[in-house]
Amino acid sequence: MNPVRSYRIPFLLLLLLLVAAFLLNTGLGSVAIPLKDTFNAILGRAVEEESWRYIIWNYRLPKAFTAILVGSGLSLSGLLMQTLFRNPLAGPFVLGISSGASLGVALLIMGSGLISGWVGSLLINDVTLALAASAGSFLVLLAVIGVAARIKDTMALLIIGLMFGSVTTAIVTVLSYFSNAEKLRQYIFWSYGSLGNLSWPQLGLLGLILLVGTGLSVLSIKPLNALLLGEHYARSMGTSLQRSRYIIIGATGLLAGAITAFAGPVAFIGLAVPHLTRQIFDTTDHKVLVPAVILYGAILLLLCDTLAQVPSSSYVLPINAITSVIGAPVVIWLLVRKRKMIF
Repeated sequence: MNPVRSYRIPFLLLLLLLVAAFLLNTGLGSVAIPLKDTFNAILGRAVEEESWRYIIWNYRLPKAFTAILVGSGLSLSGLLMQTLFRNPLAGPFVLGISSGASLGVALLIMGSGLISGWVGSLLINDVTLALAASAGSFLVLLAVIGVAARIKDTMALLIIGLMFGSVTTAIVTVLSYFSNAEKLRQYIFWSYGSLGNLSWPQLGLLGLILLVGTGLSVLSIKPLNALLLGEHYARSMGTSLQRSRYIIIGATGLLAGAITAFAGPVAFIGLAVPHLTRQIFDTTDHKVLVPAVILYGAILLLLCDTLAQVPSSSYVLPINAITSVIGAPVVIWLLVRKRKMIF
């Protein structure tokens, strides 16, 4: 029997919640748009105010789809890392990928301060920031994969990934110390994370990269299930640990690296959603967990973004503040109530 079918009702509820969270996210904001007109604008029907259609299609829909992609991608990469390292505190950025992206952006923003005049200002835009973050995360990912080829101990790889993150963070700290106030402010605002800066072409590129990462994750379902019982058991089941590690690390690099490049370092989601999902589905089978965390992560980030918009107000709070302040107490409450460790 397909294990997903035994959880038909929870999956159906998650799908309904996803649709509801999507409509709520696109309907609320600084301009109040009735739910009926939001629905009509999405379907291309007539709306009461034509400006509402422009707002929805050029601002709210891209942001809502970005929240879905970012939430699902970070949640999936967090699940991969927690299973690979068999560590409940592992997250999508544990290998230093986020720190590498931050280093790339810091070098671009603070390094451009050394170039006087309009040339330095032209260097900083959404495209160059994404390219710098991608380059930084990719270089760190290559370094981690190179180390993974030399060592067999998975926990040693975890420690090395943390060390890569510490080194890149230290370099960013030095750059920040010598940077002027304006450039430092630009970097800090990028580090808050943002879901509202992507155009439709950028959204399509992000979706394509995440599709490849998700495909690699699906191919890793069987090795992931075997790794839950330990590396010796996985080997006895015929699993190639080295090959599986490459695929899992590569998938995480694509997911977390692309998201950090386009949306900044969004916190909490990748660490918490796998735990929340296990509390609901009460299983360790990745045939269930992989689609479940994708849905759960998308719903949670949509709801967090809705709160961050401060409905009927012009204020937009940093998404990182909402994800951590709202989500962390929920995880603590669930884990204390269940009184069950995941690993």
